[in-house]
Amino acid sequence: MIFRGPIKHCRNCGAAVVYRLPDDGDTHERAVCPACGTVHYENPLNVVGTVPHWGDQVLLCKRNIEPRWGKWTLPAGFMEMDETTAQGAARETDEEAGAQFEMQELFSVMNVVRVGQVHLFYLARLLSDQFKPGHETIEARLFTEAEIPWDDIAFRTVKETLKFYFDDRRLGRFTVHTADIVHAESLRPI
Repeated sequence: MIFRGPIKHCRNCGAAVVYRLPDDGDTHERAVCPACGTVHYENPLNVVGTVPHWGDQVLLCKRNIEPRWGKWTLPAGFMEMDETTAQGAARETDEEAGAQFEMQELFSVMNVVRVGQVHLFYLARLLSDQFKPGHETIEARLFTEAEIPWDDIAFRTVKETLKFYFDDRRLGRFTVHTADIVHAESLRPI
């Protein structure tokens, strides 16, 4: 079940839409405008961010916004139009942490089915241990694995990405990790 509300009006003409199978052979119920025939597709949103690292530490941001105000997270947020996933991850890291960093490779892709989101995290090598967090962040600071406030991590995707990061760090090599988070308590590798 996706938590976003259904489309109610056509973006082209403003008429009330109806949910039905489109006439083009589609097998999914869609928001169809009976006035102009436009089919409106509802697709997952991309959340993009980084795993900023400095030696044996990672940078976490304490949230100053809902949801999950006061909890710790990796710098991340919704991807904007006219940017790549890496550009969005870099923008979010700058906005939330005020960090100086070098973008690296894609690290994790998490499908969060229940809320219609895909979370993508890139590795980011910090160039400084000084941060200037933006208004969405109460505090930005570095943590070793032992210091991570695991019970105060804001999102399951962040917790799993951090676990993958520290596991890979121990192995001395980083690979891309993918997983489906179907329910709050389940994680299924893909």
